[in-house]
Amino acid sequence: MPDDAAAARAAAEEESAFSHAPVDPDATTSYGTHPDQVIDFYAPRTTGGLPAPLVVVLHGGAWRARYDRRHVTPFAGFLADRGFAVANVEYRRGGGTEPEGDTPPAGRWPDTFEDVAAALDALPDLARTALPGADARRTVLTGHSAGGHLALWAAARHVLPADSPWRLPEAAPLRGVVALAPIADFTTAEELAVCEHASLQLLGGEAHFEDRLPYADPSRLLPTGIATTVVQGRADLVVPEAVAEAYADTAAKAGETVGLTLLADVGHFPLIDPSADACAVVAEEIAQLAW
Repeated sequence: MPDDAAAARAAAEEESAFSHAPVDPDATTSYGTHPDQVIDFYAPRTTGGLPAPLVVVLHGGAWRARYDRRHVTPFAGFLADRGFAVANVEYRRGGGTEPEGDTPPAGRWPDTFEDVAAALDALPDLARTALPGADARRTVLTGHSAGGHLALWAAARHVLPADSPWRLPEAAPLRGVVALAPIADFTTAEELAVCEHASLQLLGGEAHFEDRLPYADPSRLLPTGIATTVVQGRADLVVPEAVAEAYADTAAKAGETVGLTLLADVGHFPLIDPSADACAVVAEEIAQLAW
């Protein structure tokens, strides 16, 4: 259990991250017929007229419906202010009808994965129309927490099992991935009961967990051959540092180097909080891959 000071700091960080007013997008486009199958687009604010790298944002929230893309719109606006074109992706999540106080199920199998795959497949054409100033040839995926998992997974679709409906014949043309406190190793996450066993729920419970790991767990989808950086707060109480380290260690054993940026005295939410120094670090990590 965290001590009182650590818990208080984590609560203050979360409050700060959620204190910003939502930032409305410049355009919203559907990639499917479900209300959650939409992408918000943000035009770059400072590019001097040059084509801007495209940053794809996948929000977190333990793949649960109570957390949607609106909570990362300040982060999306922050990246747009830094000169990036931004695509903030929504996708189907679990729950939504539980009584107050109950923990909703995490994610939907296979809907959550179907949506992320469909969104990324449709993105180049959608961005071409919604953001004429975006350069899709310089695309970086980023995501926070459960969204960090989805970013790593989306970049690894070419190494999914041959019978996966989401497998790509070759690697997507990405500049790289910057995963923020990702739920990147499901076995470690379950050992630590991350987000009340959200990864177990995402895969359909005990009866399906082991069988579905090869199709869903980024630590089982290595090496990818795509430049990958994980940014992790060392004081994170939501997705502990051990999860990121397990993923990086597995990557190394597979012959792939994953950058691991560990931030001292930083918890879970400063990574997407525009008022936090950690968020500037994230933007710099993205810039190093995008430019």
